[in-house]
Amino acid sequence: MSATHSFCVGLISDTHGLLRPEALGSLRGSDLIVHAGDIGHPRVLEQLEALAPVRAVRGNNDTGPWAAAVPETAMIEIGAISLYVIHNVAELKIDPAATGCSVVVAGHSHRPAHEVRNGVHLVNPGSAGPRRFRLPVSVGRLSVTGADVAVQLIQLTANHPA
Repeated sequence: MSATHSFCVGLISDTHGLLRPEALGSLRGSDLIVHAGDIGHPRVLEQLEALAPVRAVRGNNDTGPWAAAVPETAMIEIGAISLYVIHNVAELKIDPAATGCSVVVAGHSHRPAHEVRNGVHLVNPGSAGPRRFRLPVSVGRLSVTGADVAVQLIQLTANHPA
């Protein structure tokens, strides 16, 4: 992808087989969609592919023959940045700053979060699938222009029970 063009990267994780219409709506218009694992069913990836190209990693709950084809990690070049995707950030085995990685996307905790550590954006889009405890249902978005990155976390539902 060109280093001077602006890219919109949709971020989603922990769908556990449930792809909500509001998640699809929030990801519409993305140039690329990144799924950070616990996909739950291959139809989730098929539905996302209808919106934009998808890069996904396997989560700890992704099992069965369909999941064997999904990698555990991915390194993606977007504009002038590198984005590393892993389901559980606690299992990160690289030093993102040392490898020149600008963004790490991970799921697993179901908690949306964004922090910058050593110049690297650590982003968890939260869970877009079934609600867990009282955690919000959410997705994320990266805006990438050259080497500049902006992160947005998007809460999908306020009081939806499922």
